[in-house]
Amino acid sequence: MDQTDRLKIAFITPEMAPLAKTGGLADVTGALPKFLSQESHLEVAVWLPFYREIRNKNLKLKSAASNLRLNLFPDETKNTFSICEYQADGFKVYLIQNDYYFDRDYLYGTPDGDYPDNGLRFAFFCLAALQSFKPLNWWPDLIHAHDWQSALTLAYLKHLLNKDDLYKNARSLFTIHNLAYQGIFPPEILGQAGLPDYLFNPEDMEFYGQVNYLKAGLLYAEAISTVSPTYSQEIQRPEFGFGLDGVLRKRSDRLFGILNGIDYQEWNPATDPALPAHYRPDALEGKSVCRQELLRAFNFEPAGQQPVIGLVSRLAGQKGFDLLVKSLDEILKRDFYLIILGTGEKQIQDMLIQAARKYPERFGLKIAFDDRLARLIYAGSDFFLIPSRYEPCGLTQMYSLRYGTIPIVRSTGGLKDSVEGFNPQRLEGNGFLFEKYETNALLAALDLALSFYRQEPYWPKLIDNAFKSDFSWKKSASSYYELYLKILSS
Repeated sequence: MDQTDRLKIAFITPEMAPLAKTGGLADVTGALPKFLSQESHLEVAVWLPFYREIRNKNLKLKSAASNLRLNLFPDETKNTFSICEYQADGFKVYLIQNDYYFDRDYLYGTPDGDYPDNGLRFAFFCLAALQSFKPLNWWPDLIHAHDWQSALTLAYLKHLLNKDDLYKNARSLFTIHNLAYQGIFPPEILGQAGLPDYLFNPEDMEFYGQVNYLKAGLLYAEAISTVSPTYSQEIQRPEFGFGLDGVLRKRSDRLFGILNGIDYQEWNPATDPALPAHYRPDALEGKSVCRQELLRAFNFEPAGQQPVIGLVSRLAGQKGFDLLVKSLDEILKRDFYLIILGTGEKQIQDMLIQAARKYPERFGLKIAFDDRLARLIYAGSDFFLIPSRYEPCGLTQMYSLRYGTIPIVRSTGGLKDSVEGFNPQRLEGNGFLFEKYETNALLAALDLALSFYRQEPYWPKLIDNAFKSDFSWKKSASSYYELYLKILSS
C-alpha cells in the first residue's frame, strides 16, 4: 500500500469524551482520534449514538443526512435515523440520531439495571453507522470498533454486507477495553438484528446458549487489540478470560496490546484550572497548597504531616474494593490519611460509609462523581492507591504520575505496564507494586512505600521519576498507526 495516500479510519464507539462518558473507554476514543489526526497520512472520523446527554450540551451541530432507513423493523420510529455532524479537535464526529433508541436519561441503563433492549439499540447503531458511509460519501480504509456495543459492525461486514463491493475492501480492528462486559442476549436477537440464524453455533456468536456480541468482534475482525501488553496476555488465561480465553488463544497471532495514554495538555498540574495552585517539577510549592486544600475539603488538619493516600475509582470488586474493605481495619492502624472518591456497588458504598464513621480522624470518603475533586486528589495526595483485582489498562495511575503523586498498585494489566517498582539502590522506578491479591501483600506494599516518605534522597527522586514518566497519547497513537499499516498491508 502506498503510504503517501491519506488513510481513512472510522472509529465506531458507544461513548466519547467529552460528549458522552461512563468510563475510560470515552477518554480513549476522545483522545486517540485527536492525536491520530495529527499524523499527516491519516483522516479519522468517529461514529457515536446521539444520546440525550449530548443533546443537552447544546453543541454546534449541522445536519449531515436525514430520513435514512434501515428496514430492520416495520415501525418507522424504530428504523429511521439522521446523522448530525460535530467538529471535534482535528476530526469529525458523526452522531447517529434515533430518538426511540438514544434519547434516554442514561447511556446503557438506569441505576437499577441495563435497558432491556440494549441488544437492539446497539445493533441499530452498528448497522446505521455502516450504512451512513454512503450518504456521507466517506468510505473508510479501516474500521476501528470499540467494545461490545460496536462489535456487531464486524458481524454485519462479514455476514450481511459482504457481497457489497463498497464494503469489501474495508479492513477492521476491534479493541477490547474491558473483556468482562460482553453484551450477552437471548438467541432471538440474531434474527431481530438482521443477522443469519446460522451464526448461532459455538464457532460463531453462540455463547453458552446465548448470543455474545463481543465474541463477534473477536472472531470477525482482521485484528484485535487491547489496552495494555500485559492484559493482552492475561485474557488468554481462564482467570481473566471470562469464558472467551479459548477464542483469544486461537487468535493470539492477531492479538496486540497497546498501552493507553492520557492527554498531557488536559492533565497538567501547571495549568489545570481545577487546582487551587499550580506547580511544575522544578517548582513544587503549589503541590503543598493542593495538599492543604485537599485535607481541608475532608475536614482534616491542613498542617498535618502524615502522608495522604488518595483513591479515585468506581467502587466495584474489579477495582479491588472487596480486598480494600476487608483490609481497612489493618490499613487504618497506620498513621496516614486515606481519601476515597467514587460511586459504585451499594454494598461496597455502605461498608465504606461505615468505615468512614469508625475512623473520622483518618478516613475521608465522598460517594460522588466529582471531576474537580478528583483532580485535587491527584494533585494533593502523596500516594495514589489502586488495588485492582484486574485492570485492562487503568488511567488513574497515569494521572497521578503526571501530578507527581506516587502510585501503589496491584501488579496486573496496564498497572504492571506503567508502574515500575522503586529500587532504592539505583534510585529507579516510579511507584510500588504487590502481586498477591491478599491483605498481607497490600499492607507490605503500603509499608514499603511509607518507609520512603520524605526520606532523602529517596522521596525527591521518586517524585522526579514520576514526573519523567511518559504516558502521553503521542506514543500510543504512533503504535496504533503502525498497527493500522500492518493490518492494511496483510
